[in-house]
Amino acid sequence: MTTTDSSSLCSKSASAQWRVALGALLFAWCALLVAGPANADGINPVFAKVESGPDGYHLDAEFDIHFSPGLEEAVNRGVALYFVVEFELSKPRWYWFDEKPVQLTQTYKITYTPLLRQYRLSAGSAYQNFTRLEDIVSALARVRGWPVADPGALRKQGEYQAAIRMRLDTTQLPKPFQLNAVASRDWNLASDWYRWIVHP
Repeated sequence: MTTTDSSSLCSKSASAQWRVALGALLFAWCALLVAGPANADGINPVFAKVESGPDGYHLDAEFDIHFSPGLEEAVNRGVALYFVVEFELSKPRWYWFDEKPVQLTQTYKITYTPLLRQYRLSAGSAYQNFTRLEDIVSALARVRGWPVADPGALRKQGEYQAAIRMRLDTTQLPKPFQLNAVASRDWNLASDWYRWIVHP
């Protein structure tokens, strides 16, 4: 009769369990690498362009914006959020500091009225109402037809370096939220600068 060492069986069983656990861990890690950036909270620039027309130069841009659960809760409780889009055009000069003929900002405000169950996105005196938070975030993410320069503001010779970014303006939050913004990533929403070349 053939006998089997029980310690050998235990060793093989433990080794098999370890391989299964390691495989599951690697699969989960790969899934996070694939899905993590797409669902990450924050602001990321997608594209931007400047086009010329009879009345000057206009900017189109798009951002990928994801609110954290904490930020969504704050909006739904009536906290107003201010987002600032910054845009600049510069012309490099080897003999001095870069020339910056265009430096602009545009502020967008998101508010929610619980009584009406209505969100509002406003920029200056213009505004648009929405019934869902995801719709207002989608509208915030798209910048269309922003006038950035008059027809003769840019010289035709050479090229300009354009840059744009969007950020949550935490200085306009209520004081308790400003203190929270210092320590919480939920409130530190700011994209990197998106840069490209413009030929007038």
